[in-house]
Amino acid sequence: MKKVNLSFLYLACLLLAGVLVSAVPAEDGYQVGDKARDFKLKNIDGKMLSMSDFKDVKGIIVTFTCNSCPYAVGYEDRLIELHNKYAPQGYPVVAINPNDKTKSPADSFDKMQERAKDKKFPFPYLYDETQEITKTYGATRTPQLYVVQKQKDGSFKVAYIGAIDDNSRDASKVEKKYAEAALDELVKGKPVTQNSTKAIGCTIKWREA
Repeated sequence: MKKVNLSFLYLACLLLAGVLVSAVPAEDGYQVGDKARDFKLKNIDGKMLSMSDFKDVKGIIVTFTCNSCPYAVGYEDRLIELHNKYAPQGYPVVAINPNDKTKSPADSFDKMQERAKDKKFPFPYLYDETQEITKTYGATRTPQLYVVQKQKDGSFKVAYIGAIDDNSRDASKVEKKYAEAALDELVKGKPVTQNSTKAIGCTIKWREA
C-alpha cells in the first residue's frame, strides 16, 4: 500500500475549503421563521418599490431571478402563472434581479425592461444593483423563492425558501409543486408542511469586492 503524502492532502483540503467559501454569499441569510427586512429597489418603470407599498396583501412571493440564466428563463411562464393564481389570494410575485451588470451585461436595467416587456410580466421586476438585499436574504441561485407572510404589525416573516417545483427543465414533467403547496397552506391559515427545498439554478453573479 502506497504511503499517503500528508502535505498534498493538506493542500488539497485548503484548496477545497477556498472553493466552498467563494461559492457562498457573504451573509448567512434568512431561515424559515426569520423576520424579513423591507427593501426599496428600483422597478422597471423607474419607480422605487418596497414591500410596505403592498397594503392589502397576506404576503409576497419574493423571487430572485434574472434574464441570462437558462433556468430562470425556463421558469418565467411558471412564475407568471404563480402570480396570476396567488396574487388574487393575497400573495403577489415580486421579482428581483440580483446579478451584477458588469459580470452579466444581459442583466442590466435596460435589458430587464426589454425582457419584462417581451414577456408581459404582470409583476414588479426590481434591480438589486448593490446586491445588499440579495445577501441579506441569503439567495445564491436564480431562480430562488422566499415566500414571506405579512404579520399583524405589518412586518413580514419568512414562511418558505427554495424552489418553485421539482423539475427545472420541463414544466410538463413536474410532480411536486413546492411553492404552490406552501402557498395553498398559507392561504388556508395552516403552517407550511415542507417549508424549505433546494433551489436549482445558476449561481448569482457577484460584484468584485
